Amino acid sequence: MDDVPDIPFGFALPGAQPPDPNDPQQMQQFMAQLQQLLATPGTGPVNWDLARQVAVSQLAGTGDPAVNVYERNEVDEALRLADLWLEPASALPSGIHTSVAWTRNEWIYNTLDVWRKLCDPVAGRMVSAMGDLVPPEARAQLGPMQSMVTTLGGALFGGQLGQALGSLAAEVLSAGDIGLPLGPAGTAALVPANISEYGKGLELPLDEVRLYVAMREAAHQRLFQHVPWLRGHVLTAVEMYAAGITVNREAIEDAMGRIDPTNPESMQAIALEGIFTPEDTPSQKASLARLETALALVEGWVCHVVDEAAGDRLPNVLRLGEAFRRRRAAGGPAEQTFAALVGLELRPRRLREAATLWAALTEHRGTAARDSLWGHPDLLPSDEDFADPQTFARSQLDLGDLGDLGL
Repeated sequence: MDDVPDIPFGFALPGAQPPDPNDPQQMQQFMAQLQQLLATPGTGPVNWDLARQVAVSQLAGTGDPAVNVYERNEVDEALRLADLWLEPASALPSGIHTSVAWTRNEWIYNTLDVWRKLCDPVAGRMVSAMGDLVPPEARAQLGPMQSMVTTLGGALFGGQLGQALGSLAAEVLSAGDIGLPLGPAGTAALVPANISEYGKGLELPLDEVRLYVAMREAAHQRLFQHVPWLRGHVLTAVEMYAAGITVNREAIEDAMGRIDPTNPESMQAIALEGIFTPEDTPSQKASLARLETALALVEGWVCHVVDEAAGDRLPNVLRLGEAFRRRRAAGGPAEQTFAALVGLELRPRRLREAATLWAALTEHRGTAARDSLWGHPDLLPSDEDFADPQTFARSQLDLGDLGDLGL
């Protein structure tokens, strides 16, 4: 990460020292850094170099314990055992090619590519709206300087997004913890430092918590590795919903109005939360329903399969299952911050109904027929089917005519 430029003082996080306006040397350094920032806008609407640097700096305050050899071995063993336990509970084979233990920084570094796909469309509308705030008659006079507005927008969003990702990195337990395929395909990753903190809050044995997290991660890998269309389906659902998010121009004007070029600390106080609002249109409501259904089906399947596989093997499986359902349904503080920033919630609101539906399918059709529904998106339960899972499970769908679905 040596190629990442230093953060301008204006993006300093709590605990960092902002420049002294009366100190010419500090101010000269700040202006040089700001000039560097504005001179390198990047290739998209978000300054991702800055986002990464801010996220890493945020973790410097909360801490990022190194992963020792014992923890790596524990993660390897937990994921190996988790995959073994999942075998009879899933018709989908193992999707794990590599098992890794990530630090919080490594989670950020290895998930940035997917965050870029999710956030660039929303950020692009914000940056465009910032440019529109400049009166048409003034744009011609600005000429090349107009690009500075775009660059500043990308920097503001990058700084704010970096703080949100830094907070998320201190909470997530694994690569697939929030239901999206964030990490590299086939890589099952746990974050030992966060699992340890989460286990303390539950007051349960750490090895049980680690194994339960490993089972969830291994189940996610089975889905996203062996259901070829699923990764694109989930990410497209997110993108379609994001496409209907509008920009609150008044909120942008208010944020921009608080920037004082003579006071670098004023940029530190900029808060972009609340500038995005979903459009209240039928198409946007349909996009939201598709997204919530997709997230719920993935998380519901994972919860059902993991709890079924854990069975009597984990003494506290009921407590662990309920704790994870509540955690996913409510979202953590960092997840809520991210939702406020980009106008996008990643919570599976209908998680419990989806888990009940998958359980009904297991009861009436068995494991193989249940998992055959992942063969094509048209076979999956719809939002309406959540209301009556028993009827859907008993419906006369002849899975024998579907051919080889590759499951």
